[in-house]
Amino acid sequence: MSQTREPPTLRHRNNHLPYDVVLNILGQLPVKSVMRLRCVSKSLYSSIASPDFISTHLNNINHDNAHVIHIESESTRVINRQVCMVALARTFDRISEIGVPFDFPTKCVQIVGSCNGLLCLADYPPGNVVHLWNPSIRRFKKLPHTCLGLLKHVTLGFAYCSESNDYKVVRTSGSSLSTSEIEMYSLSSDSWKRVEISVTTDVIFCKNLVSPIPFVSGALHWMASVKEENRMTETDIMAFDVNSEKFRKLALPHGSIDGPLLQRCVASFRGKLAFFEESGFQYSIWVMGDYEMIKQRGRDLSML
Repeated sequence: MSQTREPPTLRHRNNHLPYDVVLNILGQLPVKSVMRLRCVSKSLYSSIASPDFISTHLNNINHDNAHVIHIESESTRVINRQVCMVALARTFDRISEIGVPFDFPTKCVQIVGSCNGLLCLADYPPGNVVHLWNPSIRRFKKLPHTCLGLLKHVTLGFAYCSESNDYKVVRTSGSSLSTSEIEMYSLSSDSWKRVEISVTTDVIFCKNLVSPIPFVSGALHWMASVKEENRMTETDIMAFDVNSEKFRKLALPHGSIDGPLLQRCVASFRGKLAFFEESGFQYSIWVMGDYEMIKQRGRDLSML
């Protein structure tokens, strides 16, 4: 009787892919698939958890497949736990519901921001309790307590620092009667530290009522009331560069409306900073090009 031979690919154990080729293939896979493969071996787990692989995997993600994320602003459930709804931004043909795996002390919650699939959520008001959450791998982290003391009229911004491969949360606290205090949380150090504003005397940060604090071109942006020494109080855009950890002031675009306004805010529009202005029935939108307000997209509209 003739013996059946094993296929060469099974018989010869040396027929395997080079390790760098394996990592290159893993770098193209979805997050869920990569996380499952961490259990294969200790060496593979170590490679997947390394900063180099994480950075490579982020760069390989197709950022065109954006998603719309919605969390009900106020929970109607017995416990203060929200449901996160995720939908494809372009087709909306698939909507998923993911239960938020942690509670807040209030029934209201706000989306502070999102970067590379990582969500930052906080209670609203007052913005004392902040969580970072990765829905893809079902992991979350509650941030430590503030270093500012008593918080009031809080604003929060969330950003990714590309130079140090770190995630940062910036929190401002103040009122119309006092200048704002600022602190910054770093995920790598798991701690808050105070941040000073050197470019102005008194700054009061305004809340973005319609959207999160925009993160554009490596900086977070707020509308703010600014009073410099020997000058009148004026409205400007304050930008915080998360790499240099410094503030700078940006002037409003030429042509913005003078006088009492119903609403002004900044937002991200196709990866660029946008400035929205409303006065009565007149609406204006500017979009920044090359980090200078040089081009007005659209025109003033009148409601019929």
